[in-house]
Amino acid sequence: MITKLYAVRQERLESNMSNLDKKVLNKGLRKGRVRSKISGTADRPRLSVSISNTHVSVQLIDDVKQVTLAASTTVGTKQTGSISEQAAFIGLDIAKKAKKAKISAVVFDRNGHRYAKRLSALADAARKEGLRF
Repeated sequence: MITKLYAVRQERLESNMSNLDKKVLNKGLRKGRVRSKISGTADRPRLSVSISNTHVSVQLIDDVKQVTLAASTTVGTKQTGSISEQAAFIGLDIAKKAKKAKISAVVFDRNGHRYAKRLSALADAARKEGLRF
């Protein structure tokens, strides 16, 4: 009964939305599903990835203490190439910073993005440098 009511309510909500609003809502729902299942600790922090149309940002986060342990971004760098190449560069950089912080394993938080070209390039580069997830 509750699921029917929820479905009807969501259908009404979506009928009044534009396509862009629906995309934002669906991305938020995907992000919430992923985020509800993972959490970072000091031993195995969360590798949170944020990708926009022009930049890639990555953070290693300890959710227990609510502290960012390491971060890397293309903002302010003179990194050129496609977003996939920039993501691979950031993957290498965050893996090096994780080694300095004596972190070898992480939990991957894709932030609602599909595990496709840009995310897989970042993850593969980080794995090549020795980061496990």
